[in-house]
Amino acid sequence: MANKSLFASLKGRVAGKTDAINKSGGQAYKYENQHKLSQLAVTGTIGDLHYQDAQVELETVLKTAEHVTDEFLAKTAIYARQQGKMKDLPALLLAVLASRDPVLLSRAFPQVITNGKMLRNFVQIMRSGQTGRKSLGTRPKALVRGWLNGVSDYQLLQASIGNDPSLADVIKMVHPKPDNAEREAFYAWLIGKPCDASKLPTQVKEYLAFKEKPAENSLPDVPFQMLTHLPLSKQDWTEIALRGSWNMVRMNLNTFLRKGVFEDKKAVKEIANILRDPKRVKKANAFPYQLLTSYQALSHEMPRQIRKALHNAMEIAVSNVPAFDGNVVVCPDISGSMSWPVTGARGGATTATRYVDVAALVAAAVLRHNKKTTVLPFDFNVQSIPLEPRDTIMTNARRLSNQWGGGTNCSAPLRWLNQRREKPDLVILVSDNESWADQYRGSATGMMKEWQELKHRNPKAKLVCIDIAPYGTTQMQSRPDVLNVGGFSDAVFKQIAAFVDGKLDADQWVREIKRIKLN
Repeated sequence: MANKSLFASLKGRVAGKTDAINKSGGQAYKYENQHKLSQLAVTGTIGDLHYQDAQVELETVLKTAEHVTDEFLAKTAIYARQQGKMKDLPALLLAVLASRDPVLLSRAFPQVITNGKMLRNFVQIMRSGQTGRKSLGTRPKALVRGWLNGVSDYQLLQASIGNDPSLADVIKMVHPKPDNAEREAFYAWLIGKPCDASKLPTQVKEYLAFKEKPAENSLPDVPFQMLTHLPLSKQDWTEIALRGSWNMVRMNLNTFLRKGVFEDKKAVKEIANILRDPKRVKKANAFPYQLLTSYQALSHEMPRQIRKALHNAMEIAVSNVPAFDGNVVVCPDISGSMSWPVTGARGGATTATRYVDVAALVAAAVLRHNKKTTVLPFDFNVQSIPLEPRDTIMTNARRLSNQWGGGTNCSAPLRWLNQRREKPDLVILVSDNESWADQYRGSATGMMKEWQELKHRNPKAKLVCIDIAPYGTTQMQSRPDVLNVGGFSDAVFKQIAAFVDGKLDADQWVREIKRIKLN
């Protein structure tokens, strides 16, 4: 007899029968477990969201992780960190792996724990008990010790910035054995114990000397957070700005303005050059939306050169957005639920950037690189928001994101196209997928019904659904002509290009994760 479960599955796949209810109460489709974990990993931040709180998100991630192999769990953690540029979820998945496969943990650890912030995230999650244990355990302790002993003195100084846990807490937990007297003295100093000051790293000696007598010593080469409580001069702040990392400069422009740095025209020019330097922009691995956040936060008194440099940096940050053949339509969701911060509500760590900002940036970037693109922002219906392709990405993104509100109807842009008998070759939808205002009686979502109608006019049309919220359902089943992909990073553009060129099928995103090499 034929395999009933197999043929029932195929029938459901063709008919588009829904198998889930989304967070807003609408019909939806489940992601397969590996795809669901991947989507959670590149969008989740473990913060309170519009439709769920942080605890629900955490429980969803942990439950989904139970249904994938240890190897896929490890590779997803690596992908989320390296390609998705995420922080919390890669550390969480690594902590889950610690209780399942210590050998795989050892292989994935160095590819996920790339700096002190990630190390402290991992330790904090392990100690919380949320992944099943409250102690680090033998293998995780050894890995943390190895990281501490293997990084440079400056990397340890950078890791010492922050709390809960602090680097001192981590050192006390794992008791690293220093390889030499210099590192022994450094560890002692970091945890507040007496040490031989003559054996401390040069940066620490210079810091202590400057701290004691600022007027008699040069500004030390240490993370600037270690200096902000000291009586710094305008020249000191200028030096800090000019030698800082790209991200540090971007994040502290208003501080430099308050400290008088931009009173010097030469400093303004040099800092603007830092911000627009293509090599530094690429190396910084900043999300495009973080640039938008920085721009939105600028003081009204910020020099014009600095503002212009951030516009330049944005153009560089999304320079890998491809040009597509044929007619392109981009559909950013501007409904009310998209007004939630992308990090979730996290007390003092909440970002001002919202999901709608991310959706607007994607639309503006595609428009910038594809001048004939049609942009259809939607909530209940498609909204008319005039955009100019020649304007900067941030200018168009602001126009889109400022119009948010209303309910979510993911089928609205497809219905708009069908009503006008349009024949797009590529449709890109950016949403949290929480559609509820387009419910039909029947087995499929409203979006699936509208897409089937559009396909009758253009059988070669392709649809890409970029999911940017960790809710775990979609409005479109993955099919040869439909790609579901998640995330905020520019890696999404590479996935779209490969899909359009026929180099990536609907399930390839998961297979790309599977191809990741474990050290």
